Amino acid sequence: MSDYILSTYGRINVTFTHGKGAWLYSDKKRKYLDFTAGIAVNCLGHASPVLIEALKKQSKKLWHTSNLYKIKEQEMLAKELCMLSFADKVFFCNSGAEATEGLVKIARKYHHSQGNFSKKNIIVLDNAFHGRTITGIQAGSNPSHKDGFVAKENCSCGFTRVPFGNIQKLENNINQKTAAVLVEPIQGEGGVNVASVNYLKAIRKLCNKNNILMILDEVQSGIGRTGKTFAYEWSQIRPDMVGLAKGLGGGFPIGAILLKNKIALHMKPGSHGSTFGGNQLASAVSLAVVKEISKKKFLKNVIDVGNFIKNEIKQLIKENPSKLKSITGKGLMLGIKCIMLNTDLCKKLRERGLLVVPAANNVVRLLPPLNITRVEAKIAISIIKDVMGKI
Repeated sequence: MSDYILSTYGRINVTFTHGKGAWLYSDKKRKYLDFTAGIAVNCLGHASPVLIEALKKQSKKLWHTSNLYKIKEQEMLAKELCMLSFADKVFFCNSGAEATEGLVKIARKYHHSQGNFSKKNIIVLDNAFHGRTITGIQAGSNPSHKDGFVAKENCSCGFTRVPFGNIQKLENNINQKTAAVLVEPIQGEGGVNVASVNYLKAIRKLCNKNNILMILDEVQSGIGRTGKTFAYEWSQIRPDMVGLAKGLGGGFPIGAILLKNKIALHMKPGSHGSTFGGNQLASAVSLAVVKEISKKKFLKNVIDVGNFIKNEIKQLIKENPSKLKSITGKGLMLGIKCIMLNTDLCKKLRERGLLVVPAANNVVRLLPPLNITRVEAKIAISIIKDVMGKI
């Protein structure tokens, strides 16, 4: 059957038939503890009763009518997201890559509408990942993602790249053509690199000073993943726009752009759109996700279990200094920096029934469902310890 699928993924030879909570079950009758969660997507785990109920209830009424008409479920979700954030308005799409496209378009439109026609350039960072569309790969930093796809080789294409964490280099690259700075509060694909509180605050200050927008890509770090509803909350800043997806639908495709009124007023009917974005079914499921993760008890569990895992891994690093280097991240968005090959560790853990995912810079990511229990976390740690003891 795979003969009919375009070979754009190096797929692992495992097929899952069903899941429950933090566990997946294969067609070979094997049980796996899922510390990948669809790459930070299945925030409530697999077959979540909350999401099943929301899906079943809405599926019996309406799935899709298009954005030609008012959509009550979309309006309810938008209000909830605004109440939980800095935002005044929301645009819905279907993925993180679409959210990135929209963020770039809206940033440029914002300045253009005010007569600043040269303000088109977006400052981005080393090790960034912003999706696989043409805009996304140009904003991202992986050369292999661009190979053969861009119209002109070595073209900046409206983006200026600066080193991650270096505020002076960022400031030096701001000029009259700069429209915005696009930042991941925690770089996921890039190796779970955490932007410091001072760095994010300094970017906010520079954006205010130069009348440019501060845009955050929270596709992976948002929706409770770090122990806050949004990762930017740790630094107590207020961005101008934020892109969301992944955990927003708990496994159902949806993306969103959160933005302030000062930007939103420059977007008129016809200036942007999406056929499926924010349809009734996606909005109903997402609303159930958002209501669940915004509970204080829920987010406390993310922090508590995340701290437990982090402390256990720190001890493991001390015991294996020739194989493991460090652990980074917040909440349940964690990365183990390896000395041994990260893909080898991923493979050995998978063979023992623990699913993890590699990232750039030789990192192994731990991205379990956000409602994982301490008992399940202990099982994962036990597997990691056992594997490390046999390498």
